[in-house]
Amino acid sequence: MPTKKTLSPSDVTNKQSFLNQLVDIIQEDVSGSSTRKTYSNFITGTTAGPGVTSSLFQTVFDQSYALQTSNAIVDMTIGLRSGSDLVATASTGEDSAGKVLFSSQSLMMREKMRNYSQYAQLLMGDATETFYAPFGSTTSAEKIDTALFLNFRRLFSRDQIKRETFAMRFYQTGVLDGSANDAAVNVAIINGLTGTNLNRTTTSGSVVFTDVGSAANQLQSFGGAVGNIVDSGDTTREVGLMFYDMGIGVFDLSRICMTDQHMSGVIDTVGDANDASSGAGKMVLGSATGNPSALFSPDLLVSASIDGILNHIASTRFSSGSITATTFQNQTQINSTLIFCRAGINEFNYSSNPTFTDANGQIVVLTPNTNEKTFSFITTIGLFDASSKLLAVAKLSRPVEKNDTRDLTFRVRLDF
Repeated sequence: MPTKKTLSPSDVTNKQSFLNQLVDIIQEDVSGSSTRKTYSNFITGTTAGPGVTSSLFQTVFDQSYALQTSNAIVDMTIGLRSGSDLVATASTGEDSAGKVLFSSQSLMMREKMRNYSQYAQLLMGDATETFYAPFGSTTSAEKIDTALFLNFRRLFSRDQIKRETFAMRFYQTGVLDGSANDAAVNVAIINGLTGTNLNRTTTSGSVVFTDVGSAANQLQSFGGAVGNIVDSGDTTREVGLMFYDMGIGVFDLSRICMTDQHMSGVIDTVGDANDASSGAGKMVLGSATGNPSALFSPDLLVSASIDGILNHIASTRFSSGSITATTFQNQTQINSTLIFCRAGINEFNYSSNPTFTDANGQIVVLTPNTNEKTFSFITTIGLFDASSKLLAVAKLSRPVEKNDTRDLTFRVRLDF
């Protein structure tokens, strides 16, 4: 039987601490086809030709997702605000049930709108709410109508993302395709570049988006702590929001991407192709027969599937290489109860163990034939409730001698 002592309230105290961990996501993880998983949750068909399969989001892993040791890092998707000019222009009206209708040249518009609404419900508490950058603004020009959502997984974001540690390398201009439209927006044309630029890896022109300044202006929303994401080269230019407690970044595609850049390449479409060489169920965006003046916005955002848009953003706007694409520090909150177990000079100097008794079964307090008090070695501390039920056990790394000349205090720490 153990020797027991009742603890007083002054022997117990609570403490809170934080553990930070650096998370570093490289470009190859985001752009790689083996580390970025699609799900093909959206399937549509038509009598005019093959249908389209697409994910509603894609997941980036830290290695090939086919391996059992891989870990999901972040989910990516895009969303369009239902009341935006882009949606209004693309819409052909509503049916009798109030469902928004779109032409055959658009794809997954209602799914893109639902994505936006779902994140608005989660982060703002209302599916009809609008994201603004900076947060709290009511200025129409600062609405986020076309959003890129980065949802960092709990394994990496932990309890929250630490303020002023987030940074993302992004390529605003993508890759030029040598078309006349590039010159129209004052972009230097690289000689010899022709054909598609949808999935051509970007090599230069990156900017870094960061949440610098968010610690000085600690904002709160329905979804918890929130901060503004800005261009590190011009911190007055807000490009998105970071919801720290949720581990979700919301980026305005019209500010982080060059929206009037010419886009060209083959995308999935419903029905027949506009170019026989591209095959059924395909459309050549930016061709003579497929809108030669096609731009990133609205043409790619409206005409391409969610997979088509995410494939472009992941492979070209994050680029492909071994350098950092996104980094941040997560924060784990540790709640601790500190229990101070004190042993006075006349306490715990003997044991109630059967081997510590004399022939009459009495505990040996004094060494036989002497006046010297016994001593013991403390190896274990048990914590009991009021009903003497064992709740926790603390093991010492080595036995500690206890005698009538030593006053000891053991600190037991319970983390949760």
